[in-house]
Amino acid sequence: MSRDLLIELGTEELPPKALPTLSAALTEEFVRQLDEAGLQHGEVERFAAPRRLAVLVRDLDEKQADRDIERQGPAVQAAFDADGNPTKAAQGFAASLGLTVDQLDRQDTGKGERLIARITEEGKATIELVPAFFAQAIQKLPIPKRMRWGSRKVQFVRPAHWLVALFGEEVVPFELLDLQSGRTSYGHRFHAPSAIELSLAGEYAGRLEQEGHVIADFDRRKAMIEEQATAAGKQAGGTAQINADLLDEVTALVEWPVALTGGFDQDFLRVPQEALISAMEEHQKYFSVLDADGKLMPKFITISNIQSKDPAQVIAGNEKVIRPRLADAAFFYDNDCKKTLAQHAEGLAQVVFQQQLGTVADKCQRIGRLASVIANHIGGDSAQARLAGELSKADLNSEMVYEFDTMQGIMGYYLARREGQPEEVAEALYEQYLPRFAGDKLPQSKTGMAVSLADKIDTLVGIFGIGQKPSGTKDPYALRRATLGVLRIIIENQLELDLRDLLDQAAAQLGERIDASQVDEAFDFIKGRYRAMYQEQGIATPVILSVLAIEDACRKPLDFDRRVKAVAAFQQREEAQALAAANKRVSNILAKLEQAPPEEIDGALLEDEAEQELTNLVVAAYEQSEPLLEQGDYQAVLELLAELRAPVDAFFESVMVMAEDPAVRDNRLALLSFLRDLFLNVADISLLQE
Repeated sequence: MSRDLLIELGTEELPPKALPTLSAALTEEFVRQLDEAGLQHGEVERFAAPRRLAVLVRDLDEKQADRDIERQGPAVQAAFDADGNPTKAAQGFAASLGLTVDQLDRQDTGKGERLIARITEEGKATIELVPAFFAQAIQKLPIPKRMRWGSRKVQFVRPAHWLVALFGEEVVPFELLDLQSGRTSYGHRFHAPSAIELSLAGEYAGRLEQEGHVIADFDRRKAMIEEQATAAGKQAGGTAQINADLLDEVTALVEWPVALTGGFDQDFLRVPQEALISAMEEHQKYFSVLDADGKLMPKFITISNIQSKDPAQVIAGNEKVIRPRLADAAFFYDNDCKKTLAQHAEGLAQVVFQQQLGTVADKCQRIGRLASVIANHIGGDSAQARLAGELSKADLNSEMVYEFDTMQGIMGYYLARREGQPEEVAEALYEQYLPRFAGDKLPQSKTGMAVSLADKIDTLVGIFGIGQKPSGTKDPYALRRATLGVLRIIIENQLELDLRDLLDQAAAQLGERIDASQVDEAFDFIKGRYRAMYQEQGIATPVILSVLAIEDACRKPLDFDRRVKAVAAFQQREEAQALAAANKRVSNILAKLEQAPPEEIDGALLEDEAEQELTNLVVAAYEQSEPLLEQGDYQAVLELLAELRAPVDAFFESVMVMAEDPAVRDNRLALLSFLRDLFLNVADISLLQE
């Protein structure tokens, strides 16, 4: 037999940003315990609204199934005395299970014979198990700071007011957070504050919506808000900008969503739209509206928590509230426009970037010099790159960025355009922070690429140079993200850059501020990011390791990328494993030598037909692969080398490498060394061996 189980905890308004996490954690832990107890069930529904967390488990078993279990007792030798009478050990073991000694069996455990009790454990009723399961799920919620309320000693993230626990139509009796479970829930705080007496667990969501003006299902409420906001944006003549994080937060703030459209003074549109959008989203939780060209319209969409009889009054209230926010943004912008970027940058000489690495002004000078070098390498304008680097952090000293931290880079872009700086310089001030997260867009201008790379490389070398490399749990300067950004910018923009050379130049600029020997460690850190990045792309780890083994490849990210993709394709060929094994064998042979083999192969010493053929093919492969290597066409090189499988196999089958004649032996070792070097021009494919 099975029934639906509902448990709902009613509270004061829960923290909106934490609501989805709390709901998921509560459901996951509660269901985990049900599963662990062997209770079969159907679909699990979770509910999360501002004033409630709930779980509905469909078709849950009414009791656990009986279980046949074995309990191991004392050794037979200790269970009976010399006369064969049971000892206290045997009697105590039997009594603990409600049995007599003659009801016990014996079993050879491999370490001697022991007493065994075979019993059937009767399953417990679900209604007895649920209280402890739910209490533990509540206790394990990821709540950083719990609170007390009134004179109560219990603690939770917010004051708790009611507890519903229904198994079918039966109340599951228990106490939690000083609340006694029952069948009474409550609807919307304003639309339906009266009690709602639930008859059945399964009617929960329907009754709350029909009688309580509460959409308890978080995902359904979220979809409703998105649909309403989208429709409101169209009705306003534009498109609603629905930020995913904001959508989640708004969903956690309302129980009965109603989209309303308001407006603001057109004059505010002279302010950078990113600042206006930030003010609307962060402070008021409004969705902005953009026109067909992506420009902000003087409209906003707010999600009300009530179905007002006079929506115009609600809209007017929201318009009144947003006006001072936008006026503040306009005030800061107007003040910032009174100074040039260079004047804003003057104050950075008093702002410390890092105690040992100097001020932000020092960092900007370093960025400018390194960006100029990079721009030269990638075909950019070195003078513009230097200027953009020197001005890169100027907007950090602006009032706008002080008020809206998301405006860093963006404000620099607008100020640069306003004062007539070259367009690429303006774009670079914005692009320097790209990519900001995994999958984010990359700088598109050469100047932006140069400044972004210079900024990240300077930080990486500087922080490693003062011995503050990231740990497993701490990365305060976001060096992992910065390094992945460097690799992505170089690879995806097809930039022929030597990353190790850039690290050394950054270290030279930092001079005595850092321990230059730490540059090697920074380079090793980059190698680790290669591995993480390609694993994320689904590339097999042995493939990545085979290329990481080539030091020169690690210096040039674009070259590394070409090699990895070539080896990944090669690994799929049937010849790959045989050649990987052969390379491993060759590597082991050469590693045992006390001195390097000769640098040339003496044709007169080739005795066996198989070694003669392999020598001819290796020499030919060197000639054919040279132009391919210069072009970076590693896939073509490996396709060429794949043809060596049969002659390599034949060589090892018929030729004794370690011949008695030292000259013959050295000649064969030289051949193997040449063979291995052929593959090492691309990767150490011996690491591909399964």
